[in-house]
Amino acid sequence: MGITSNTDGAGITTVTVDYPPVNAIPSKGWFELADAILEAGKNLSTHVVILRAEGRGFNAGVDIKEMQATEGYDALVAANRGCAAAFAAVYDCAVPVIVAVNGFCVGGGIGLVGNADVIVASDDAVFGLPEVDRGALGAATHLARLVPQHMMRTLYYTAQNVTAQQLQHFGSVYDVVPREKLDDTAHDIATRIAAKDTRIIRCAKEAINGIDPVDVKTSYRLEQGYTFELNLSGVSDEHRDEFVETGKARTNSTQKEG
Repeated sequence: MGITSNTDGAGITTVTVDYPPVNAIPSKGWFELADAILEAGKNLSTHVVILRAEGRGFNAGVDIKEMQATEGYDALVAANRGCAAAFAAVYDCAVPVIVAVNGFCVGGGIGLVGNADVIVASDDAVFGLPEVDRGALGAATHLARLVPQHMMRTLYYTAQNVTAQQLQHFGSVYDVVPREKLDDTAHDIATRIAAKDTRIIRCAKEAINGIDPVDVKTSYRLEQGYTFELNLSGVSDEHRDEFVETGKARTNSTQKEG
C-alpha cells in the first residue's frame, strides 16, 4: 500500500498509487508521490514515466476523513501543499508523464491528469471535480486543460463528471480502451517515447512547458487561496463533516444489510 516505483530495462518508470479502498491519498502520500515522480525524471536511465493506480479507481482526491480527524489546520495545509507538490511534479518531471486512468478520477486526480503529457483511460473512466460539494475550490486550472472553457465552468459549478469518451472527443484523452488493456496501452505509448533519444525528449518537455500559455502552479495556488478563505469562515468544515457523516451512514447501512 502507498506509492511504489519500478524502472524496467527499456527506460520506463512506472509509479503506482495504491491506497485502498478508493485511492483517497493522505497528505503524506501526496508528497511521496511528488518525490517518486521527480526522482524518476532525475534518473537519466528513465526516458518516460507511467503513472497508474491499483484498485477501483485512479484517484478520489485528498483523504477528507484525515482532515476531519485532525485538530487545527495542519492536515488541511499539508494536503493542500502536498497536492500542489504532486501536481507540479507531474508538470516539472524532466521526462514525459503518461497517466493511465482506471475507473474514477476526481478531485486531486484531475490535478495529476491535467498536468500530464499523455492520457489514456479505461472505457469506464469518469473525471470530475466535486470540490464545491466539499467546501473547497481548486484544480479548475487543470480541468481547463482537459475541456473547453465553458464546459469547464459548467462541470465545476455543477460538480458533475465527464466520461473518458467525451474527453477523447475534446482531444485531451489519447485513447480509451477496456480496463484489461489499459496498462498495455500505456506501456505501448511509453515504449514509443522511450525509443527516442532521451536527450531530445527531455529538451522537448522543457520547451513545451516553456511555451505553455498558463502558469499552472501559480494559477492553482491562487485557487487554493479561496479554499483557505472558505476554511477560515467555517464553510468548508460544514461540508466536510457532512461528507464524513454520509460516509459513516452508508457504511452502517451496508453492514446491517450484510
